[in-house]
Amino acid sequence: MTRVLLFIATNVAVLVLLSITFSVFGLESYLSSNGVDLNLTSLLVFSAAFGMGGSFISLALSKWIAKRSTGAKVIESPTNDTERWLLDTVAGLARDAGIAMPEVAVFPSPQPNAFATGASRNKALVAVSSGLLENMNGDEVKAVLGHEIGHVANGDMLTLTLLQGVMNTFVIFFSRIIGFFVDRVLLRNEHGYGIGFWVTTIVAQIVLGLLASMVVMWFSRHREFRADAAGANLAGRGNMVAALERLRAAHEMPNTMPETLVAFGIAGGLRKGMQALFASHPPIGERIEALRRAA
Repeated sequence: MTRVLLFIATNVAVLVLLSITFSVFGLESYLSSNGVDLNLTSLLVFSAAFGMGGSFISLALSKWIAKRSTGAKVIESPTNDTERWLLDTVAGLARDAGIAMPEVAVFPSPQPNAFATGASRNKALVAVSSGLLENMNGDEVKAVLGHEIGHVANGDMLTLTLLQGVMNTFVIFFSRIIGFFVDRVLLRNEHGYGIGFWVTTIVAQIVLGLLASMVVMWFSRHREFRADAAGANLAGRGNMVAALERLRAAHEMPNTMPETLVAFGIAGGLRKGMQALFASHPPIGERIEALRRAA
């Protein structure tokens, strides 16, 4: 709850600061003198409502979407030794991490992978692929589960959602300001919204959206190092390194995770060059090296 209040307070503070800045530098007066009847305060509120609202709706539906999109089967009552071991292991890790027992699920995929999602640290879902259970030993699977429990304990799903909401707010806000400026000041449209507004807003939203995605993905990469450290603390550093080595050996297998869940998996796609700026995960080699340095 503290994390939510902190981010909401930060978002409100940024909006107020922007409003004051625009007033001090006379942006609203400048736009008005050029025929742009734009209420910046109303636009800020509109942008925040849609930007944050969309992110929170996605977070609220995250477990439902994850189960449907991956075909994950939640283990209600264990039917075999593997499921019983999974439940017992997750229960122990959750207790050590100080969080409530999450739902545990298995989803069909030959690729070794796992993910955690959920609206809060005490109402989470941890899922592993069938390929992970088949290709890793018990200690390595425990390390992967510790990594995912680390995400939950750190509140990473909520923090990533809040960051995305803040970025969405600024994308909506500034793309419309740019659209208004081009339509009214440069193209001198005096009635309603002209084609210049709509075209410029769409283009600006795409460009700003790409820049915002870089910020969000930077945070996503940063949180993977923290989750690896949590997995090392909960299941042993050597086991965490061994699990990552297994994932590195299997990274050439096709990724069967839905695109919307890639950022929540333990292994993301390998990207190079400029594409690396949009990668949700750092290279596995860097993650292994970080663990070894910490040791």
